Parts: sequence; structure tokens; C-alpha cells
Amino acid sequence: MKKVLCAAGLGMALAFSAGVQAADKIALVNVAEVFQQLPAREAVAKQLDNEFKGRATELQRMESDLQTKLQKLQRDGSTMKASEREKLEKEVVAKRDEFAQKAQSLDNDSRRRQLEERNKILTRIQDAVKVVAGKEGYDLVLDANAAVYSASGKDITAEVLKQVK
Repeated sequence: MKKVLCAAGLGMALAFSAGVQAADKIALVNVAEVFQQLPAREAVAKQLDNEFKGRATELQRMESDLQTKLQKLQRDGSTMKASEREKLEKEVVAKRDEFAQKAQSLDNDSRRRQLEERNKILTRIQDAVKVVAGKEGYDLVLDANAAVYSASGKDITAEVLKQVK
């Protein structure tokens, strides 16, 4: 029985030391920092601004028109004929609903496109991490912001940034 326990203890110790050796091949990468420093991120932001510029300008024009009608209704509403005031009120409500619908649509489309482009960039970063980890022989790469503590993990953020650029 003692021999079995000794053999089991020795086996566990060997397994633990093998696990510690494998832990030597851990790297850290700050994905957020790589993302922020990519020139492609700024180019994509400009591209998206240009893509939605026309719709945003139309919304600004609609908002200005709506404000003008609201001011007219507030300023002249008490002196208008009831039928004119009703007509203007209906027009304001219709314009407000149309504005809200178009603004919601623009917001949804813009958010969707931003996510698409962000995911493309993150895929490029992941591919770069795989290349760097493969070259340097790392078994595990963690996001530096997700790791609570690491005494032995090497920071490969700079190498990943070079690879992505």
C-alpha cells in the first residue's frame, strides 16, 4: 500500500512539474492597445463616416425643418385658424415620426457596420497573434487585460502590432 501511495505521489509530482514546464510557454498580448494603435482603425472610421454622411446630413436637414415648424406652431398657434393649426400639428407629428424612424434606421445600420469592421480588424489581430505565437513557440496567449496576474508570461503586444501593420 505504501508503494502504491509513493508511486501515485511521484506520478502527481511529475505531472505537476510537466504542467509547470508547459506554463513557461505563455505569452500576453494587449489586444485593446493593438486595436487602438492600428492605422486601419482610423481609415475604417473615416470610411464609415463617409458611408453614412449623406443620411446624417438628411437627418440634420429634417431636424432643422421640424424645429422650424415647431417654432411656428408655438409662435403662431394661438392666432391661427383651428384648421390651419390642426394641419400644422399633424404635419409636425408626421415629420417627427419620419425623423425618428430614419434616425433609428441610421443608428442601426451604423452600429451594424461598425461591428462588421471591428470584427474584421479583430480577426486580423487574432491571425497576427497566431503567427507570432507560432514563430516563438507559445502554447498559450492570453489577453493582458484578462489576466489577473502573470509572473512568467512574455508581453508580445509589440510583435503582434508589427505583424498586423
